[in-house]
Amino acid sequence: MWDLAVLGAWAELAVRWIHVITAIAWIGSSFYFIALDLGLRRDPKPASGADGEEWQVHGGGFYHIEKYLVAPARLPEHLIWFKWESYSTWLSGFALLVLVYYLGAEFYLIDPAVMDLPVWGAVAISAGSLVFGWIAYDLICKSRLGEDNTRLMIGLYVLLLLVAWGYAQVFTGRAALLHLGAFTATVMSANVFMVIIPNQKIVVADLRAGRVPDARYGRIAKQRSTHNNYLTLPVLFLMLSNHYPMVFATRWNWLIAGLVFLMGVTIRHFFNTMHARKGRPWWTWAVTALIFLVIMWLSLAPMRAPAGDAALTGQAARLAAAEGFAEVQDIVAGRCSMCHTAEPGWPGLHWPPRGVAFDTPADIARHARAIYLQAGVSHAMPPANLSFMEETERARIVAWFRTGMRG
Repeated sequence: MWDLAVLGAWAELAVRWIHVITAIAWIGSSFYFIALDLGLRRDPKPASGADGEEWQVHGGGFYHIEKYLVAPARLPEHLIWFKWESYSTWLSGFALLVLVYYLGAEFYLIDPAVMDLPVWGAVAISAGSLVFGWIAYDLICKSRLGEDNTRLMIGLYVLLLLVAWGYAQVFTGRAALLHLGAFTATVMSANVFMVIIPNQKIVVADLRAGRVPDARYGRIAKQRSTHNNYLTLPVLFLMLSNHYPMVFATRWNWLIAGLVFLMGVTIRHFFNTMHARKGRPWWTWAVTALIFLVIMWLSLAPMRAPAGDAALTGQAARLAAAEGFAEVQDIVAGRCSMCHTAEPGWPGLHWPPRGVAFDTPADIARHARAIYLQAGVSHAMPPANLSFMEETERARIVAWFRTGMRG
């Protein structure tokens, strides 16, 4: 039987898959062009008058690539613009944010133990913070700080750290880190849409009109492109963090996120230096490992307090009052609570998987959709059916959830 929960899960899967595909395309082209730009040879100067050139071998052939600092003497008609990867990644990512965190705000976005927000308020804070992020970042880049790359990077890092702390005071731990990733990805995509591509279009228009382009448009575009290069790895970490409660469910999750940005800098510094043929700064890996050890130490801090029996509203309240809830509580306690509890009894588990605990009736009601999808209509949980959940028990979970959703 197809219902909204099942259709919603398939919609999430489809959009997530699109997001992953487009992100791979964007990251791949970004990393390639940064490596290419850093590796250009300028001695001797290319006979064509280009700023630099590079020979590459791939796919059974050789490529001769030249970069013109502003533009060649004759601009070809068949320019290829690398922009749709960025736009598609952001659009699919925002669609996923809507499907998972906005439509499922009571389950994934709001934690009453952190801040008891109405759904509309949480969504407004989420969307508004993304807009604020771009405006704040852009103003900092255009300020006097933007004239000095070192001061600029320090200023931007302070901004990211403050935003990470702010998200942790408002949303669930999982949502806080995911939103920091979305905040950063919005800045990156807006860099392409609002600065890099418009600047390149100005240069192209000047050339076709017979005017000499202003070189500052290229310098600004390169600055923003370099920022994107250093922000990519932290965004990937934050997007994957929801799988690891030792990252998002601790009281220091915002500081862990801040340290992840530093790891992104050290890792990219190694590869960028290598691509520029300036050696291999192996010390960056030692620094990265040290930062990672600090992150591991911070993760040992007590987990953030769960929502517990805070007042339920909306769908969660209806599900807690639905017929069959008491029976489902018993099923969950017997089949799921060996792992999904604040102190798991299963050997080797130190945290509940993905930070999901079923210690109270309110916990079960808040995670009803996940229980329904993973232990009701599918056999994903318990893993390998280690607790021997019976088909009749799965059927009771399905009946309870559908009754509650109709209520």
